[in-house]
Amino acid sequence: MSRQDRIRWDDKYAGRGAAPVTLIGPPLVFRPHQHLFPTAGHALELACGQGLAAVWLARRGLDVLGVDVSPVAIDQARKLARRSGVGDRCRLDVVDLDGGLPPGPPADIILCHKFRDRRLDRAIIARLAPGGLLAISALSEVGAAAGPFRASAGELPAAFADLELVDAGEGGGEAWLLARAPLPAS
Repeated sequence: MSRQDRIRWDDKYAGRGAAPVTLIGPPLVFRPHQHLFPTAGHALELACGQGLAAVWLARRGLDVLGVDVSPVAIDQARKLARRSGVGDRCRLDVVDLDGGLPPGPPADIILCHKFRDRRLDRAIIARLAPGGLLAISALSEVGAAAGPFRASAGELPAAFADLELVDAGEGGGEAWLLARAPLPAS
């Protein structure tokens, strides 16, 4: 990501101020499906922003790695994790995903909300533990104007066709998908 883009994100998060603890939770699009999210294991959140979902996952019992390109967002996320009593379960790092996924163990859940980088699709699939859940949402051309960061109609199910589809939807400018990594044949 360019230095200018990073500065833009830093400015955006600095303007928001600290995230209130009352907003901790899964992204709205996934709230009807939050019962499907694991309560143990490893979580990876891509483009975690201020850490609202990362902290929620840690409160559920997961060890979380949350990454974002914005040092300001990561600083806010770290403070939120400490204020919420899960600082020991949340590792929050500044990572430019243009370089790929950060190293780490297989993930029981990968959460990626309103961030889309098609170059990461294969790595995301490979990083999921057997039976691991992918929860991904992106801006969409469905119900909105086309754009370079918007998924086209049907893009997420096609990109993650190697996974077992749990549910998906698109409309109103957002596409989302829940899918599981297959379990090994017995």
